[in-house]
Amino acid sequence: MLAAATFVAPPKNAPANLSMSGRYLHADMRRRDQPGSIPGIAFLSDSKAPRPTGMDGPFKGQPIQGFSGVKWRKDGTAWVPSDNGFGTKANSPDAMLSFHHLKPDWKTGQVKIMRTVFLHDADGKVPFNIVNSASKSRYLTGADFDIESLQIIGEEFWFGDEFGPYLIRADRNGKVLGVFETMVDGQPVRSPDHFAVSAPAVPAQFNTTVRRSRGFEGMAASPDGRFLYPMLEGPLWNAEAKGWESREGKETARILEFDVRKGAYTGRSWRYQLELAGNNIGDFNMIDADTALVIERDNGEGVAELACNGPARADCFNRPAQFKRVYKIDMSNPDANGFVRKVGYIDLLNIADPQNRARIGGGGGKFAFPQWCIEGVDVVDANHIVVLNDNNLTVSQSREFGRNEPNEIILLRVTELLSAR
Repeated sequence: MLAAATFVAPPKNAPANLSMSGRYLHADMRRRDQPGSIPGIAFLSDSKAPRPTGMDGPFKGQPIQGFSGVKWRKDGTAWVPSDNGFGTKANSPDAMLSFHHLKPDWKTGQVKIMRTVFLHDADGKVPFNIVNSASKSRYLTGADFDIESLQIIGEEFWFGDEFGPYLIRADRNGKVLGVFETMVDGQPVRSPDHFAVSAPAVPAQFNTTVRRSRGFEGMAASPDGRFLYPMLEGPLWNAEAKGWESREGKETARILEFDVRKGAYTGRSWRYQLELAGNNIGDFNMIDADTALVIERDNGEGVAELACNGPARADCFNRPAQFKRVYKIDMSNPDANGFVRKVGYIDLLNIADPQNRARIGGGGGKFAFPQWCIEGVDVVDANHIVVLNDNNLTVSQSREFGRNEPNEIILLRVTELLSAR
């Protein structure tokens, strides 16, 4: 576990205002400069019974939190990206975009931060105005992108973004080398946060095909590094049907294919059917050339045993977690409509822990991972996977009342799932 209150100083050449983060966390979006003056409240708590998280902003330094995506390395370390900061473009202009090299120690439960890298646009590759465009360093912030997934190909890092959605190519020191807009079925797709989309002059629906916060949540890569497979968190808008893409009343998500050598989408795609209305994709990583792991989750947090049975209170969960799964999918033989086959799944709310190794959330031989945003999964070896949560600094509370949840990195033995056909 890595505590929620884990911060790092920005680089010395960063603009002075980035020495503090979270000034715009208040509901009215007005800037607050006094550290600790904006109460942290669980986003999913009832408005009549708000649950304090104990993480009150603004903060001195930049937070190391919000792990969304993971790339496991053979040396027992992992690279993880921190997402846009505090949840929206509007409240994250002082949250620096970063990614981290971590080493978890399974025996002690500690996580060593080996390196933090900050994304920057020194060569002006980003095709729109960024918050820090007037600075020499041009560091990127959560008002520019929302990086939700990561892959390493050779010496380069690739990120999947939710705002555009875009793909971002960078070197190992965080310098942006390219930004790629998204194409589906030969047409560009954009969310309301795309740089070319502006609010209508009169109340009307945005002319977009991706719902806000439903851009690239997961992104896998082929074993040879030739292709990236960015996956949308939710469905695309179907203009002809005048609704979100679905099958049998269940929303569907697209997996796209991007040719790294050509720097372009191939036009090939797959479809993934969500199990329940309102479910989202959390992460996506390949097992081998044909099969992959996908996190599918609901938007609840906390265990059902601590649910509010009656009026909402600050010491119970009004929207407890009910659906948190890791699926294995087979992409090699999609059906006539392009849907992948779900091979099997594990239930993250019901994990066997016969030796009671869990340091939090366990007991009695069982362990539950009831986090709101479970957004990292990757293969460790033929028997194990690693699963991470995005702890949504200041607004997530899945474990202890009165405290923001930590970043958790969990090692699971799932031999049967990985070998299933």
